[in-house]
Amino acid sequence: MNRDAIITSVQEQMPERRWIHTLGVMKTAVELADRFGADPAKADLAAILHDVAKYWPVDRMLRVIREEGLFLEVLEHDKELWHAHAGAYAAQRDYGVTDPEVLDAIRYHTSGRAAMTLLERIVWLADLIEPGRDFPGVDRIRELAGQSLEKALIAGFDTTIVFLLEKRKRIYPLTVLARNDLILEEAER
Repeated sequence: MNRDAIITSVQEQMPERRWIHTLGVMKTAVELADRFGADPAKADLAAILHDVAKYWPVDRMLRVIREEGLFLEVLEHDKELWHAHAGAYAAQRDYGVTDPEVLDAIRYHTSGRAAMTLLERIVWLADLIEPGRDFPGVDRIRELAGQSLEKALIAGFDTTIVFLLEKRKRIYPLTVLARNDLILEEAER
């Protein structure tokens, strides 16, 4: 499926405000890819598809995750995480995406994970700091992204974890592992 057809299909599956968010993620992901040496076309494709399943009914996400059968542990955690895994599966099944790097960037755009690839880092951060995002600390994270991808990611994970703690929500283990891995990486520099 070509890029325009993917865009049309994805746009039809979400409300206008989520599509505006997706456009912001696309723009930010390409900018970050250019800045940090990732493939801008892959960043664009992952960004287009990152929220493709966001507005699916929960039972559809559940069915798709079970059908894929690879990441069933996510079903034991907050349903807000499910759309990333369902979206990666849909990207492959419905849109013909075969690049594992793009699929993983979609799959881990909400949680992160240890040993994130450059593309995964870029899509995760782009989703957090796209121009439409407005939360305490986002401008600082954007500023850090102009200097260091890793420092911006650490600040982003810190903000995410604090938000979850304040809301008394469970923290997905991969999110903690992603942050800890980045802290170790920075310490080794």
